[in-house]
Amino acid sequence: MSIKIRQAKVEDAPFLAQMMLQSSRAGKKDGLFDLIFETEDDKILLEKLERLAQTEAKSHCNYRNFLIAEMDGKSVGTLCSYEPRKATKEIFIKALQEVGCSDSMADTLAIVYECELDVSRTALMFDFMEELDGFIDVGVLKALMQKSLLTARLKGYSIAQTIIEIGSLEAELLYKKLGFRVVDEKECERYKETFGRNGLKLLSIEF
Repeated sequence: MSIKIRQAKVEDAPFLAQMMLQSSRAGKKDGLFDLIFETEDDKILLEKLERLAQTEAKSHCNYRNFLIAEMDGKSVGTLCSYEPRKATKEIFIKALQEVGCSDSMADTLAIVYECELDVSRTALMFDFMEELDGFIDVGVLKALMQKSLLTARLKGYSIAQTIIEIGSLEAELLYKKLGFRVVDEKECERYKETFGRNGLKLLSIEF
């Protein structure tokens, strides 16, 4: 079965929502979106994330930033790439406000932003690299990454970075297989109390 990589469209928002939720939890009971949207109801969470992918404020979660991998016409994986100078924290907050988040989301985000890493100003950021169960180890994520790096190179980028949680061993191993290396990490007590992980790591690749 061949893997087809294409740009996400607005009608892909339900699938993107599924992948964003899966990515944010990363093996934990609760991820960032569980806390931001203050609900344990997956149906509500997915509806909110579907809307977040389509907000006027173009945060990193906007569908335009995503590539989708397809096999036999079925969406099986995603990878988001965005420019941090455009998809800022402020834009993310605006997008969350558009979908009706309460002001308490600022407190939750502050816990994440406390773990400040030395992100390059000239790097393209990657996020939400996910695939459906049943499609692991068939090359979906590698194909998504190759296409994203090619596009990044055409845009004039030579560095790409991504942020993962300390303790996300599968994600770290996967990124290292794709050529990334750890360049910074920060342990944060409040992050550990909230998410059960010690903090965040920054991985980078030059191409």
